[in-house]
Amino acid sequence: MKKLIIEKIDSLPPLPKSVIELEEFRKMSNQEPLDLLKIIEKDPLIITTVLRVANSAMFGFVSEVETPSRAISLLGVNFTISIALGTVIQSLVNTNLDAYNVSTDDFMFSSNLASSLVNTWVSKISFDLKEELILPAFLQEVGKFVISEVIIESDKKEDFLSKLEISKNISSVEKEFLGYSCARITANIFKHWNLSHNLIFTIGFVEDLEHCPKDYVEKVKILEIIKILCDIRNPLSDQNVQRALNKANEYGLDTEPLLQSIDSIKFKLENDL
Repeated sequence: MKKLIIEKIDSLPPLPKSVIELEEFRKMSNQEPLDLLKIIEKDPLIITTVLRVANSAMFGFVSEVETPSRAISLLGVNFTISIALGTVIQSLVNTNLDAYNVSTDDFMFSSNLASSLVNTWVSKISFDLKEELILPAFLQEVGKFVISEVIIESDKKEDFLSKLEISKNISSVEKEFLGYSCARITANIFKHWNLSHNLIFTIGFVEDLEHCPKDYVEKVKILEIIKILCDIRNPLSDQNVQRALNKANEYGLDTEPLLQSIDSIKFKLENDL
């Protein structure tokens, strides 16, 4: 299957102009919200997604967010960039996620949850870390689209799903069937597109600290915990919350702010139902 994965990545379409413009804007030292608005207004899909995210229960804004400019103001420039990039990138690799028995809406929920955790939890650790992790957190599971396609084309869907039911640990099942984790595949997708080293390295070394460059270790540890909590099949389940807290303890992180963030997000979600 490794050969098929490589073929799938190599056959991905080139990045559209909107992604290139967003990447250039992201690197600018002086980021004006109006300039970002001009970029995202060119793409109706980005606008739809940004407004959908801004109005989701996870963020719990008091009134409905009706305009992209208002969304940028509330979500922040960096987070809006992440949503915009994520929307375009997901549309490029998007087939379906049938191998995981989840929908693209489930995927978007998981991505939004990851971003919310960065905003509520990581911001308490470090503002700079929060800014650097918003995009990797939002995009770290993009490789699942390629994995799903490969699993289905290889007639392994039923076996794959059976293993997921038994294991409950998606990463271990991915490695068993493909030889690679989703993190590694996602990193190679972004390498194919020549995206930033921060994105590639921070995602690519999740669950592989042994080989992780020293400068990325802290970010990779945090991203791994977010990955556990945002499990696409069981986000914020009691089992995954406990796994995440255990991992935070193992990495010497203060679990209290993490638990507070989890409780805060759960409260918002439950009160929206």
